[in-house]
Amino acid sequence: MNNLFFGLITLAVLVLAGFIIYFILELKKTISSLRVTVESLEQKIAPTVEEVQITLKSVRKITDDVGVVSEEVKGLSSSVRVMSENVKYASEAVSRLTTNSVAQISGVREGIKAGLGYFISNLFNKKIIEP
Repeated sequence: MNNLFFGLITLAVLVLAGFIIYFILELKKTISSLRVTVESLEQKIAPTVEEVQITLKSVRKITDDVGVVSEEVKGLSSSVRVMSENVKYASEAVSRLTTNSVAQISGVREGIKAGLGYFISNLFNKKIIEP
């Protein structure tokens, strides 16, 4: 009976050893396949990482350029604001000048009219040439 138990235990140990050996061989194949996959991914990912870095640098440069442009637009809008104020002041000055000019021209016209009227009326009333 002891021999039967030893035989069964030996058989169980041999079957377990066979499963362990089979498991180790399959694990070795899986690790080898995993190693090939990782190497392939490294080769494919390296250029992708480089492209991502280049893209990020480009994006960073674009955002810096946008910052510079926005500062320049602020300066331009400030200049436009100053220019519009200057145009407003010039327009007001031209308006005052035209108003004053119209008044002066009307005054000069009325003065010339009065002077000519006086001259003509005195011309006929008085003799300019006396004999």
